[in-house]
Amino acid sequence: MLTDHELARYLELTDPAELQELYRKAYEVKLRHIGKKVSLRGLIEISNICRKNCYYCGIRSGNTSVRRYRIDAEDIIHSALWALEHHYGSIVLQSGEVVSEEFSSFIEKIVREIRTRSEGRLGITLCCGEQTPAVYERWRKAGAHRYLLRIETSDPLFYAKLHPADHNFEARKQCLRELRKLDYQVGSGVMSGLPGQTAEQLVHDLRFFQEFDLDMIGMGPYIPHCDTPLGKGIELTPEYRRKQLEIGLKMIACTRLLLEDVNIASTTALQALSDTGREQGLLAGANVIMPNVTDTSYRRGYQLYADKPALDENSEQSCSSLTEKILSIGEQILWDEYGDSRHYFKRKEL
Repeated sequence: MLTDHELARYLELTDPAELQELYRKAYEVKLRHIGKKVSLRGLIEISNICRKNCYYCGIRSGNTSVRRYRIDAEDIIHSALWALEHHYGSIVLQSGEVVSEEFSSFIEKIVREIRTRSEGRLGITLCCGEQTPAVYERWRKAGAHRYLLRIETSDPLFYAKLHPADHNFEARKQCLRELRKLDYQVGSGVMSGLPGQTAEQLVHDLRFFQEFDLDMIGMGPYIPHCDTPLGKGIELTPEYRRKQLEIGLKMIACTRLLLEDVNIASTTALQALSDTGREQGLLAGANVIMPNVTDTSYRRGYQLYADKPALDENSEQSCSSLTEKILSIGEQILWDEYGDSRHYFKRKEL
């Protein structure tokens, strides 16, 4: 039972030896509850059309430099079935936030078709933002069983600094509650290393994960995008990259120490900061990686932050490279498995 003081101390560590000890402790907890196992989620970035105008995001509605797209349903299904054929046990369908009957039906149709054509062998996670309970229910009945809705920060005042006035912090939290009621495996996450962010705010984020009894965590270090209000004037110097990677790894480690058996993603943002970022994330306690299986012709349109890696690396190359890297650090890939959250099933047993 870690105290807030202990968590803050871990998040403020800078000594390399102490950091390695923190990561070692977190990895030991991972071994006890998860094992040397990595679950893959084939990521399909289905659309960069977004109604939100978040101050940190490269596909914010106010960014007129972005060429908007939405992939055709059959092409999305083709990518999902490619993932199945290459033994990925799960996929993630991710998009900008859109609220309309047309969009709701589009996602519902795709989920149902993937579920049918994969004969239920492919796990489906959705990451499509804030929706009504009725829409979440439709998608759940169609076959989605996990949903990721990042809160980005659990501090309402800090949230207000990162978003326009029409973005509602309480509404986002309520969506997480509705997803739980519908028996999704519920995920959320935050950004770490934001300008002006404190260790105390990050501790509050960790307590938020605990309070909402989340099943999966998808978080990453903040990386600026030049076409956003928050990113202007920030240079991606080697020292900046080092510090951002460090805070990202510390958050993974602290989350593993605190929540033990949840699924934690080692995100692409870590790889953007270091060629070995995702492997370092696994060794700090993460157990999920989301290789991009989106057709390369769309990837440049879905850049939430600067220097997103593997924009021109096709799905075959990504799979081969990632497999080699994961095996090189002694981890085992769970091919052909959903990789569901153990925490979810433990809660169901209670």
